[in-house]
Amino acid sequence: MTSTVLYEGNLRTVCTHLKSGTIIETDAPPDNQGKGERFSPSDLVATALASCMLTIMGIKARDMGVNIEGISIEVEKIMTGPPRRISGINLTFHCPENLQLSEKEKTIFENAANTCPVKYSIHPDIVVNAFFNWKSTSKKVS
Repeated sequence: MTSTVLYEGNLRTVCTHLKSGTIIETDAPPDNQGKGERFSPSDLVATALASCMLTIMGIKARDMGVNIEGISIEVEKIMTGPPRRISGINLTFHCPENLQLSEKEKTIFENAANTCPVKYSIHPDIVVNAFFNWKSTSKKVS
């Protein structure tokens, strides 16, 4: 078993990772009758995609002996409906000023990001746009 999820009432859940004991709380968003004081479950889907992409890039970077520490991603989740669902996820990657990568390395990391398990698990109707802001160049990869 991976986790447990407890409904606390008032549209809030408490999710516990069993191996580590780490806790994530969720709230329904304001546009769906919630308080929006925590990540919503659909926020976690979009955020999990970004986290997974960085993790796979990190694995590739470690294998290559390259330090990519400091790369961050802005996550935009787009909702639609009815029925209410995620229709798109826009990810903007930001790289630290001191990160010097060759064009080949940039391509390797973009390809690694796009092979993460979460991306393969997202429904094909969800449009995922990844914009890589590599300091000196910018590139959109869908």
